[in-house]
Amino acid sequence: MAKGHRSQIKRERNANKDTRPSAKVSYARVSVQKACFVLDAIRGKDVKTALGILAYNPRTAASIIEKLLKSAVANAENNNGLNADNLYIAECYANKGPTMKRVRPRAKGRAYRIEKKMSHITIVLDER
Repeated sequence: MAKGHRSQIKRERNANKDTRPSAKVSYARVSVQKACFVLDAIRGKDVKTALGILAYNPRTAASIIEKLLKSAVANAENNNGLNADNLYIAECYANKGPTMKRVRPRAKGRAYRIEKKMSHITIVLDER
């Protein structure tokens, strides 16, 4: 049965909300596996080191994640009033997004399916 009134349930849900600064990009045109290679390289590092790693990483996902990290730092400074020098990457993960399905013509009238995968990438910062 119901725990309480709707407003009480909403109040309890909002009280448990994570207040750490974060940024999320939805429908990024990179597969989860390829994004995770880059995310594993920066997980747990401070922001300055992570931006240096991303600047010289040759993977395509690195440019997307670099832009996302800069957005998360801006959120931390403007919304939470935190100092950028004390921030580190507490969490970073990529979740599976929708897949665009395309058809590629092949020999003898056959057709092969091409799957263009997308991901939702999230970065959560915290202060040391």
